[in-house]
Amino acid sequence: MKQIKTLLVAAALLLAANNTMNAQAKIAHVTVSEIMSKMPAMLDAQNQLQKLSGTYDAEYKKMIDEYQTKIKKYEQEAATATEAVNTERSKEVQDMQKRIGDYRENAQKELQQKETDIVKPLMEKVRASIQKIGKAKGFQYVVDDSSLLLADGPNLTADVKKDLGF
Repeated sequence: MKQIKTLLVAAALLLAANNTMNAQAKIAHVTVSEIMSKMPAMLDAQNQLQKLSGTYDAEYKKMIDEYQTKIKKYEQEAATATEAVNTERSKEVQDMQKRIGDYRENAQKELQQKETDIVKPLMEKVRASIQKIGKAKGFQYVVDDSSLLLADGPNLTADVKKDLGF
């Protein structure tokens, strides 16, 4: 009888331990930055953004060169020009400064918006793939390991890359 009680207690403990193990969350991790940086569509997007940035930079440089040329010209002619002409030129230079500043600010905003427009769908595609792989492998949580202090669990980065086709 004592052996049966011991056996029942052992069976109960085994069931309780099994339930405790099943209650623990299954967690995996991925390196999203690695996936994004090596994704062919992201590399194409970066090239597009660099090209656009180069266009903005060239136009900005052109505006600065024009501004500097006018400043030199006006400084050389300032002594021989009337005060009214110098005042008018001063306003013109201030207007140029404002246009240059506005152009730079708008170019930065447009570049940031373009980056957001390009990167957001790619990030959604990566997120969907991570969810798909995580669920297929039975994980309840998949976290980005960029902020983890310890990433000792399964790494799904290679699986996600494979699912995305690279």
